[in-house]
Amino acid sequence: MLKSAACISLVAVCFLFGWIAEAGAQQQKIGYVDTDYLLSHMSEYESVQQQLRSLSSEWNSELQEMEEEIEKLREDFQSKKVLYTEQQQQQKREQIQSKVARRQQYLEERFGSDGQYFQRQKELLEPIQRTIFEAVDRVAERGGFDFVFDRAQNSGLLFGNKEFNLNEEVLQELGVTLNESSN
Repeated sequence: MLKSAACISLVAVCFLFGWIAEAGAQQQKIGYVDTDYLLSHMSEYESVQQQLRSLSSEWNSELQEMEEEIEKLREDFQSKKVLYTEQQQQQKREQIQSKVARRQQYLEERFGSDGQYFQRQKELLEPIQRTIFEAVDRVAERGGFDFVFDRAQNSGLLFGNKEFNLNEEVLQELGVTLNESSN
């Protein structure tokens, strides 16, 4: 009998905790933003994108020049190969390999995972991202939101009811005005 009463008490306590937890979860306020959308409406972001495009274009031109030089050396080598001694052939191959290695090194220095492009991108975007996150914090605090998710890219938010979309409020907080056609 004592085991039965203890079992019933345990079930009652579990039910009570489950009910309290569910009631508490229903009181949480959740919202979301799309940082890609927010960025696309900020003039500062367009300026950063233009700077990065210009930098990338300049470096890609240099890479293209290097590639053309390598191709010219290869063609020259192939056309004159029979005229070269074995030692001269080896020197020409080494010269071509050196140019290929230099181009690859240049590519890594500029566009590699720790390259100058990504360092510059981070340097230029950090202040804008910080501004957005601070605006999201202010909107969330003012609106009493417990959680605000980012819907951009691979955030894992598969659905969001538009009533919880905070993009417009964050843009207002940032001082960005929208045209009617941009909605």
